[in-house]
Amino acid sequence: MTTDIKIPLEVNDIQRIIPHRYPFLFVDRIIEFVDGVKIVGVKNVSVNEPFFEGHFPGRPLMPGVLILEALAQVGAIFVKISTGGASAEKLIVFSGVESARFRKPVVPGDVITLECSSPRRKLVHWKMRAIARVGDQVVADAILKATEVN
Repeated sequence: MTTDIKIPLEVNDIQRIIPHRYPFLFVDRIIEFVDGVKIVGVKNVSVNEPFFEGHFPGRPLMPGVLILEALAQVGAIFVKISTGGASAEKLIVFSGVESARFRKPVVPGDVITLECSSPRRKLVHWKMRAIARVGDQVVADAILKATEVN
């Protein structure tokens, strides 16, 4: 895309970049972007999230796979807005995960900071480092893979 991205990106900006919508959009804002180096987003975790009804009644915990999905969405934004990244008409799909670790629970009221960095591209395949934090505590980290599709 281009390096003249205006940060922060708010939810309406995000929805122009990736196709995700409620209840499956897990990025509320992009607060930092260094072209080709890293991106940082934020997810405000509300007790009203639909997954909390069943995960778990009386003890709501955000599922680890949804934390990974939030990271993957930030990664997709990164791929789309970086210079030399994926073209606007390409869909970026989450295609793999390596070395995922879930270190602390995420609960209603938490604000998750979602960071993706060190992107590597091979044709239409991407790989990047992903870290989720609540405050200064790492709650999850992984190597994420994504693929550009038509």
